[in-house]
Amino acid sequence: MAYTHQPGSRRLMSDINVVPFIDVMLVLLVIFMITAPLLTQGVKVDLPKTEAKALTEMQKEPFIVTVDSTGNFFLNVSDKPNQAITARTLSHLAADQLGGSHAGEQRPVLVRGDKNVNYGKVMEAMVLLQQAGAKSVGLITQPAPDNQATG
Repeated sequence: MAYTHQPGSRRLMSDINVVPFIDVMLVLLVIFMITAPLLTQGVKVDLPKTEAKALTEMQKEPFIVTVDSTGNFFLNVSDKPNQAITARTLSHLAADQLGGSHAGEQRPVLVRGDKNVNYGKVMEAMVLLQQAGAKSVGLITQPAPDNQATG
């Protein structure tokens, strides 16, 4: 028997219901708003304030060693950048990243030292980086507050 369309019969709707899509998007928005601030946590370091000039835009991600107020080392390119590492681990990771096949394409090497840390710990980090193949090591500071009146 052949199908025939009779007037007054129900037709299929071809509209898309977007309400569930909007609900899902709002839930995702709330989730990202809650988790975004948690992703920006890092090692708490009180940097010294100086009047040094800012670095120009870097083409490669810098290799940053952080020395916190208790003298622990942290590395931004390690598997867990918020977990303290030993001097030996720092030396091995730095040698892997800075030496060998990467020697021709040197990346910026920086040290963030807390202003309350023993100066020897910052120097130890710099020596380890130079032994691992860093051609130059820079220090990261906070900009000094503007105490001068303009006029």
